[in-house]
Amino acid sequence: MNYKIIFALTLVHFTGDLYSSFITPLIPEFVDKLSLSMAQVGLMTGIIRLLAFVVQPCVGYWADRYETRFFMLCGLFLVLFFIPLSGVAPNFIVLVIVLSIGSIGSSMFHPPTTGMIPLYSGSKISFSLSIFNTGGTLAFALGPVFIAWYVTQFGLEKMPYTMIFGFVLFLFLIKTIPVPISEKLESSGFIGSLKETLGGVMKPISLIWVVMFLRAVTGQTFITFMPIYLSNKGHGLMSIGLIVAMFIFAGTFSGLLGGFLSDKIGFKKIFFISHALMLPALLLYLYLPGHFVYLGAFLAGFSVLASLPLGVAMAQQLAPKGRSMVSSLMMGFAYGLGGAVSPFIGKLADIYGLEIVLLCTAFLPLATLVFIAKFPELESKSY
Repeated sequence: MNYKIIFALTLVHFTGDLYSSFITPLIPEFVDKLSLSMAQVGLMTGIIRLLAFVVQPCVGYWADRYETRFFMLCGLFLVLFFIPLSGVAPNFIVLVIVLSIGSIGSSMFHPPTTGMIPLYSGSKISFSLSIFNTGGTLAFALGPVFIAWYVTQFGLEKMPYTMIFGFVLFLFLIKTIPVPISEKLESSGFIGSLKETLGGVMKPISLIWVVMFLRAVTGQTFITFMPIYLSNKGHGLMSIGLIVAMFIFAGTFSGLLGGFLSDKIGFKKIFFISHALMLPALLLYLYLPGHFVYLGAFLAGFSVLASLPLGVAMAQQLAPKGRSMVSSLMMGFAYGLGGAVSPFIGKLADIYGLEIVLLCTAFLPLATLVFIAKFPELESKSY
């Protein structure tokens, strides 16, 4: 492993996702300030997650063709600049616009950074991807706590001042991030490059993608609507921020553990175990009383987020020449499309009640076990 490069790429992931993590815990604040309905909340989160993730395959395609830092640095800049502006948005339309631009930035830096990880990982690809993923999950764990404290102390209108910290890190990253190494596919054309990168592995790639999509629907539904559910139960902003942080912080442990174990025993077993544990963990998160909700949040996040780096590692091993593109399919397209169903989930919550919708969603991971059973048997190996 080249620890210096892995650390630098992880810092890019951490910095960008730290600012992206500000959105979820502030949803109740946006609801109160702008009088948003559950359908508007679902529409807003669906749009920004669609832009944050579904755009990624396009960026991943270009990142595999050309060696440029533009996608990383420009994307990171958009996140650092526009996400903090959400605090001063005067209405729903402006709020959606600034969050959308920031989300586009997020979609730009993820594929090239993820695609570079295997090149500097040696024989520890899954573990290195887990470290990289930990940068994001740790950011999503710390970010809600920080922004909840910050807004409680200073108010939404002071959010633009949070840009300062991000731009200090941005200047450091400009000097340290290397130029991405492409696969020199610029002369192949779109169809030709797809054939060369995916070739005969389309079926297993599709199976992995379906599992990652269903996992994303489950995780994004709980991440988006649990803050509102908890607020209705009497939890304050700081409490909600800590609970969301606990959910995501648990993923930092499970992601590292899953990556370490998959290098030892293979991907398939870890996938099956983590997805089988999702239902009981989510039910505990939903129904544990009082302060026990923190335990439920930890168990739910531990199971839901454990397989995120593993799907990327499997796809990269199956299609090594399309590292950035398949990474964007697993982390971007699947995750984003899973989040894009939020408007539909929000509408169902308006009709049937939020608790009923969350309860039904908790059973969705059972369907993934059928697809996981058809996964190929793979073990992590170096490039």
